[in-house]
Amino acid sequence: MRLGKRKATRKRWLIPLLGLITGCGAARAQDVIFVANVGVQISTIKASDLHAIFTGEKTRLADGTHVVPVILKGGPVHEVFLKNYCGESPNEFRAQWQKAVFTGQGSMPRAFESEAAVIDYVAQTPGAVGYVSRLSPHDGVKALTALK
Repeated sequence: MRLGKRKATRKRWLIPLLGLITGCGAARAQDVIFVANVGVQISTIKASDLHAIFTGEKTRLADGTHVVPVILKGGPVHEVFLKNYCGESPNEFRAQWQKAVFTGQGSMPRAFESEAAVIDYVAQTPGAVGYVSRLSPHDGVKALTALK
């Protein structure tokens, strides 16, 4: 009888522990890093500048380069980016850009289905800046350090 109780107790602790370990890995995978075309001269960028770039308030980087913002169409990395750097939900972000497009004040950032497509576009487009998961390979682009 004691052996059965031990197994039940062990299972009761094992399941939450596995959930915690898995959750930490998933959260880490959703950490966002910013990538830029290798021609971009800056290596650090302020969070306020990122907000301004991705909301259409700013069109130039600190080095004077015309910036081309690139986003993901959706998913956990996109949601983390919007929450942490734009302070908006996906619906709020989309509505804000639709309003800008409709009123002629801007054009929607180029959006891609996958992180690999974001990397490819940023690598080929002068001034392009995008974001991907920290775990995503980002060869051919420059990683930017985001400062709070």
